[in-house]
Amino acid sequence: GLGGSLGRREATGRGVMTVTMAAMERLGLAPGECTVAVQGFGNVGSIAAELLADQGCTVVAVSDITGGYYNGKGLDIKKMQTYVQENGGTLEGYPDAEQITNEELLTLDADVLVPAAKEDQIDAEIAEDTGARIIVEGANGPTLPEADTVLRDKGVLVIPDILANAGGVTVSYFEWVQDRQGYFWTEERVNQRLDRMMQDAFAKVYETAEKHDVSLRIGAYVMGVRKVAEALRLRGIYA
Repeated sequence: GLGGSLGRREATGRGVMTVTMAAMERLGLAPGECTVAVQGFGNVGSIAAELLADQGCTVVAVSDITGGYYNGKGLDIKKMQTYVQENGGTLEGYPDAEQITNEELLTLDADVLVPAAKEDQIDAEIAEDTGARIIVEGANGPTLPEADTVLRDKGVLVIPDILANAGGVTVSYFEWVQDRQGYFWTEERVNQRLDRMMQDAFAKVYETAEKHDVSLRIGAYVMGVRKVAEALRLRGIYA
């Protein structure tokens, strides 16, 4: 339909939240006891921060192009979203937080770090210094290869971009399905199906990684290559 599927704007951030909650469950972490830092306060970062706060997590830091903003007692994400809308599209001058640098945000002792800004943000030095137990790649390619090695050695669970930020393309697929059906779903139904698909994908990637004793990134690649290889096998060489 015109305007796309309901839930599409929030879908990438929602997917980030869903896999984060799944990772917390695997590690035995209670949302109410977890702190979160989010790099980036655009469509992905702000929605992910809002939804993680709704799940009971304490979001202690976020950032945008004007720098990082920290409050150890927790930030009011909805208030920050309103502030951005009313103040030229940035958090500059936001009163209820201490301003910090980008590097300080990435190396906080927050349980969960969500890099949702741009690529190449976490290098080996940042990886060594970060206090995160879970890193959820809301952006594409935020972690450098050498940092991946450091994080794995430290026991940090990295949910790779190919999985973590797949919520958006998943709901774009849902839009195609709805168009084919000529029947359009409620936002609640879109969200329920997205949550289920993201949870299922996380579980399969996690179990594949455990089986082969590799990172979630490699586990996700293994699953992807297998699916393509199986499709080619079933279709035949001349298909």
